[in-house]
Amino acid sequence: MPTSFLCEENFAKLDKVIDKYKGIGGALMMVLQEAQGIFGCLPMEVQKVISQKLDVPLAEVYGVVTFYSQFRLLPTGKYTVSVCLGTACYVRDAQKIVDAIKQELNIELGETSKDGLFTFEATRCIGACGLAPVITINEEVYGRLKESDIKEILAKYNK
Repeated sequence: MPTSFLCEENFAKLDKVIDKYKGIGGALMMVLQEAQGIFGCLPMEVQKVISQKLDVPLAEVYGVVTFYSQFRLLPTGKYTVSVCLGTACYVRDAQKIVDAIKQELNIELGETSKDGLFTFEATRCIGACGLAPVITINEEVYGRLKESDIKEILAKYNK
């Protein structure tokens, strides 16, 4: 996994964010949100700096990061491919769509492709049950899918 996002420039930006919020109630949450904006995720190296400079136990920082779904421990791809596994999609063969995406991208759910282009996730109902099975790629919705549709859809983003 590339670590170019863990550069001195980004840690200098983090120091400024910490200085801005240090001593303010709720500082941890605000610092984590801005840190993720800087780094794109919150790996342990970033959590340790936040812990030390805010004087908050590392276990508490890690607990907050892993509790809230908005925070990520690993970098995400340029495109997030989300497969709906809600009831309507699931009964309409969403698992076949999952399998087709796994095969096409050569990654498992929860992983990011080696080229950093795609992150693959499962999600629950997105409110498009009439289009089941459904995937989203970033904000774009694709519905009434068949396994055979996946290669063509992903190719649009692979350029």
